[in-house]
Amino acid sequence: MTNKTTQPSEWPADFELKLKPLWLSALAGDNAAYEQALGLLAQRLRGYFARRLRAMPSEVEDLVQETLMAIHVKRATYDKTYAVTAWILAIGKYKLIDFWRRHERTASLHVDINDVDEILVVHETEVGTEHDLSVLLQRLPAAQRTAIELTKLHGLTVKEAAKKTDTSVSAIKVNVHRGMKRLYELIKS
Repeated sequence: MTNKTTQPSEWPADFELKLKPLWLSALAGDNAAYEQALGLLAQRLRGYFARRLRAMPSEVEDLVQETLMAIHVKRATYDKTYAVTAWILAIGKYKLIDFWRRHERTASLHVDINDVDEILVVHETEVGTEHDLSVLLQRLPAAQRTAIELTKLHGLTVKEAAKKTDTSVSAIKVNVHRGMKRLYELIKS
């Protein structure tokens, strides 16, 4: 069980000690610390999602990028009395649940309820985060922006998005992947 001050068992105990000072500096406006924190988080999230998506390894990077985007958008909701890793994992778990819902997971691929940690719920939202995301999305090529909006924001499946845009499923996947990668780069800069 994760509480306000303890490190979740998902990641090594020293990870919180390394990440929290970086994260607090990043929130105070240190761009180098922010970039370093996102790099560390991306690495840990890749492992976290890879273990849970063994049957769909090609989806891991998109889910990492989607989670990093959510972390960026929700960064002002972080409560300094909580472990950063607990807050990050809560966001990651919600993104994973959304992913499973979108991809109509089969029963054999579901995580047993006994394996799910108690999730810290973050209820607050930052005023203007939708605006931040909108501004970032406008900096993408139209095809990438549309693919991300349909699949990540409106919850359509890749197949539904392809049908709606009259493009192929692979084109939607490529545009989402490239767009999420570009958004990550924009956030880091």
